[in-house]
Amino acid sequence: MALTRPTLTRRRVRALAAVAVALAALTGAIVWFAGSEDRALDGACDGVLPVGEVRTVLGEDAALDVTNRTEGAFGDKAAKSGGRTAKSGGKRANNLSVRCRIAAEGTGHIAVTIAGSPRPRAEYGYGELYAAVPASHTLPVPLGNGWSGLFATDTARLGDAEDGTATTAVLLDCARRGDSLLITVETALRGATTLDDPAVRPDFVRTATATAEAANDHWGCGARLGAPVRTVGLPVNEDEYEPLLGAKGTCAAVPTASRSAVSTARETARDRAPRESCVLGTRDGSPLYRLEAYYGPYAEDARSQYTRDYDYENVTPAEKPAGRLGQSAYWAGATCPRGAESALYLIRAADADGETRRRPDLAYERAALAAFAAASATHHGCAAPSLPKG
Repeated sequence: MALTRPTLTRRRVRALAAVAVALAALTGAIVWFAGSEDRALDGACDGVLPVGEVRTVLGEDAALDVTNRTEGAFGDKAAKSGGRTAKSGGKRANNLSVRCRIAAEGTGHIAVTIAGSPRPRAEYGYGELYAAVPASHTLPVPLGNGWSGLFATDTARLGDAEDGTATTAVLLDCARRGDSLLITVETALRGATTLDDPAVRPDFVRTATATAEAANDHWGCGARLGAPVRTVGLPVNEDEYEPLLGAKGTCAAVPTASRSAVSTARETARDRAPRESCVLGTRDGSPLYRLEAYYGPYAEDARSQYTRDYDYENVTPAEKPAGRLGQSAYWAGATCPRGAESALYLIRAADADGETRRRPDLAYERAALAAFAAASATHHGCAAPSLPKG
C-alpha cells in the first residue's frame, strides 16, 4: 500500500520557483521546479487519471490538492504504487483498490475509485465491496454511447443542496474471462453549476470515461470501449412516474395488479447499464414495489451484503439461484456470458411494514419479478432466469 499526499499547488510552485531563481542568481545553482503539480497529478490513481480532463472540469488555473492511495493487484499486475500480487487458489487475484481525490479550493473536487472484480472471498460480508452509487431517492440512468455505466445523483432537483454533485460509474468487461474493472467517479462542483443544464452534465462524465480508457490499457483489460458522451439524461426523481401499461424501459413487460393497486411506474432505459431499477406504484405514484437487476460487480456486492445481513436465515442469494428473502423480498438469478458473475434480480416491498406486507400479493410479486428478470436477462445476453417457487 502507498499513501501519499502531495501538497505543492500551482501557486506554491510559482513562489518556490521565484525563490529558486533568486538563489541561483547568487550561487549559480540550477533548480528545476516546473511542473511539480502536474507530476503529482500524473501519478494519481496509479497514473491513469486524465490530467487534462481534470483541469478542464476543476479549472485550468486552480490550485489543486491531490490525495492518492493505491494497493493490490489486477490479474498478474500489481499496482505501480505498492501492494503485493495476491493469489487465491492459484488464480489471478483482483484485489486492486485505487483511490485518488483532487480538490480545488472554491471550485469543488473529483474523487476516483478503481476496483478489480471479482474480489477475494475473504472480503465478503464486511461492508461494501465497491464504491456506492446513489439510488435511494432517484434512479440512476445509463451512460449509453456504447458504455456499460451509470450516471447517478442523490437528487436531480434544480437548486437542491446536492445539485452540483453526481456519480458516474463505468464497468469494463475485460477480455480475460470473468474479470472486470469498475471505475467510479464522484464530481462535486460549487457555484452556479447545475445538473439541470444538459450542456453541463457531460462535464460530470468525461473524467470517468477518460479514466476508464486509460485503466483499460494500463491493466491490460482489453474491454470494448464506448464513444465520447455528448449528452446524458438526468436521474429519475420520485415524482416522475408514468402509467405502467405504457412503460418502454426497465419496467416494460411488468404486469399491473388490481389487488395490489399497481398501475404506475418509474423507470429508465436499459442500454447496457450494469444496474437497473423499476419502481411500481399506485395511481398517484406512491411506491409499492422496487425491482432491481444487478450485473457483474454489483451482483457480487449485493450477494455479499445479503450474506451478511441475512445470514441468520440461512437462505440468501449467495447460496441459491432463486428464493424468498425472509418476508420482504423474492430473488431470481441468471447465468451470464463469458464467466461473468451471475445476474441477480430482486423485488422488494417499498414499505416492509406497510399494507403490502400485511396482505402480501405473493403471486403478483413472483409474476412481476419473472417478467422483469426475463426482459433484463434477454437485453444483457444472459440465460433464462431461475425463478422462485410459490
